[in-house]
Amino acid sequence: MDVTSASTRWRKAMATTTTTETAAGFDLSLTAEQELVQRTARDFAREKVLPRAAEIDEQKKIPRELIDEMARLGFMGIDVPEQYGGSGLDSLTYVLVVEEINRACASTGVVLCTHVSLAIEPILRWGSDAQKEKWLPPLARGESIGCFALSEPASGSDAAAMRTSARRDGDAWLLNGTKNFITNGAIADVAIVFAQTDASLKHKGIAAFVVEKGTK
Repeated sequence: MDVTSASTRWRKAMATTTTTETAAGFDLSLTAEQELVQRTARDFAREKVLPRAAEIDEQKKIPRELIDEMARLGFMGIDVPEQYGGSGLDSLTYVLVVEEINRACASTGVVLCTHVSLAIEPILRWGSDAQKEKWLPPLARGESIGCFALSEPASGSDAAAMRTSARRDGDAWLLNGTKNFITNGAIADVAIVFAQTDASLKHKGIAAFVVEKGTK
């Protein structure tokens, strides 16, 4: 193999790619709307979250008024389409908001991320129309808080080893098992609960269920 020739070809390819990208005129600047939302999140984080960050760590609890304020600002349903009561903004705007809040208090940021990315997103992507219409509006408005129930006492990252089971009972499903270490679990109204429908299928037998708090 001619290493010199290969190196030359690589440099030429990189030069061509760079020229093409430059010619394409990639614009990485933020839009006026993104900058406005970023400033709003920054002001909220600096004025409302940061002064209470130590208290949050000590008490291991997010004040409900901070969650309500994030809802009022549209953050709890930031990337949910407007038809479901959300803000209808893009993923970059969501990241900008999370960045600003995490800068002040990572615990508060995790509550938001879990709600949006782990509870709302599965319903938004894979839920039925009926599930979207029922669950997304209250979640997007922050009236309901969501959580993601995957981890168990005997299985965490090894999700295929979960013991929580789900079996058909007519038109319903019966879930039986225990979950733990669930972020937002103590305050959630809605949970995305993972359960094994067929142990012989291992990870392919796992399904996700939308479960309302208090369901028996």
